[in-house]
Amino acid sequence: MTPSLRPLPSILAALCLGVLIAAGLPPAMLRAQNLFEPVVFVNDSAITRYEIQQRARMLTLFRAPGDPTQLAREQLIEERLKFEAAKGMGIVIDGEAVRAGMEEFAARAGMDGEQMIAALEQSGVSRQSFEEFVRAGLTWREVTGARFAARVSVSEDEIDRATQALTGGSSVRVLLSEIVLPVTSVEDAEAKQELAARIGTATTESAFASFARQHSAAPTAGSGGRLGWQSLSDLPPVLQQVVLGLAPGEVSDPLPIEGGLALIFMRDIQEGAVSTPQYAAIEYAAYYIPGGRSEQALARAAAVRAQVDTCDDLYGVAQGQPPEVLERGSKAPEDIPAEIAAELALLDPGEVSTRITRANGQTLVFLMLCGRTPKLDDAQPSIEDLTGFIRNQRIQSLADGYLEQLKAEARIVER
Repeated sequence: MTPSLRPLPSILAALCLGVLIAAGLPPAMLRAQNLFEPVVFVNDSAITRYEIQQRARMLTLFRAPGDPTQLAREQLIEERLKFEAAKGMGIVIDGEAVRAGMEEFAARAGMDGEQMIAALEQSGVSRQSFEEFVRAGLTWREVTGARFAARVSVSEDEIDRATQALTGGSSVRVLLSEIVLPVTSVEDAEAKQELAARIGTATTESAFASFARQHSAAPTAGSGGRLGWQSLSDLPPVLQQVVLGLAPGEVSDPLPIEGGLALIFMRDIQEGAVSTPQYAAIEYAAYYIPGGRSEQALARAAAVRAQVDTCDDLYGVAQGQPPEVLERGSKAPEDIPAEIAAELALLDPGEVSTRITRANGQTLVFLMLCGRTPKLDDAQPSIEDLTGFIRNQRIQSLADGYLEQLKAEARIVER
């Protein structure tokens, strides 16, 4: 009688199960069929059912809005494209950078990296899944920085306008349009995110207005979402910074609001009457010319004025002369001598006064205003933070467009 071979599959299954358990995988996971089967192909890269489940569980723990499974799928598709772009640019994030990124992420929740990992593992999310999530974010930051940072600049005028607007130094008015997209359910959130992405491609007022008439739930929908002129200081602080990051013709990223999403289109921006600002410091330079107000000294001052546009240029003028002929510093207004302070009050940055003398009239003072630093409240962002915010807003806008291009050109097959 021929021996039965029927028990062999169950024996093999038991052996395989033992090996996998030895590798540290949960038994419930091992019982799931085709857990590691690819369910999405992005160009030459595969995404498995396990990866989607892990990311969805993580997003649920992070309380991300929308359907966690669908959001996980979308994120992983985008991350494959981000890694592919990084590979083409030779960008690789090492383990130390990932560990630092995990610490930074965990700190937002009041934990350190190991505490965050332990909490995630306790809820069924592996350390590796968290590491890949962080690695993707760091990688894309490097990609977009390398690709777009050199193309984005923030002018001094933009910083001055933004800073004065936040400190009450000027009256900035903005002409905005709005779209409010109601979100009625988890399933609806996905559709509204896709619609918001399409609205974000609008570059003209007419295009944005068309979207508003079709989709906005705001009372302004009938007029294309148009709002009247508004003082920037009347807007909520969070919205102030969003608006300051926009140039005319740009759309904000979707802003989560109660029961939906909002998008803002910048139609125009206008600076109104200037009130008396408060300054933390005033920077100026004084170049000393012998001869007082003699014809020769005044001629020398005129020659210097023709050579310089900024305070930095005075270093070249004073080169080879005793150090004391040029003084430059940044002082609080109350620490500046009254005579000099009165002259500086009449100047804009880069302008010059030659009306002051020193040493009993024997030395002409070539006085140049370098700049003024507005006084900021503790609750307001610093100039460096504001500059970084505006730069990052513009880089993010370029990065979003680049990602959409990568998705449009990719070969994405879902099972």
